[in-house]
Amino acid sequence: MSKFAGLVVVSSAIAFLGSGGYTVLPKSVPLADREMLDPSCNIKGNISINTGERTYYVPGQKYYAETVISPRYGEQWFCFEADVRATGWRKAMR
Repeated sequence: MSKFAGLVVVSSAIAFLGSGGYTVLPKSVPLADREMLDPSCNIKGNISINTGERTYYVPGQKYYAETVISPRYGEQWFCFEADVRATGWRKAMR
């Protein structure tokens, strides 16, 4: 897919979701794009500044609300626990 076509697809999806619409994205959409476009992607992948350890938080965990995701440091959002575990992250203890 050309960069322009990709931009059109992503822009259309953002406009649709921004207007209150919701769609289930197929698994064929790359993981990074699913996470950016799908509002159900609410798993927070956090990297410890001190140790570099990769942990993730799901809604309801003790520090979920306080955890801020900074993509510039490699932190990211995930849609499914299976995806986050498959990429080597561990679930936070609390």
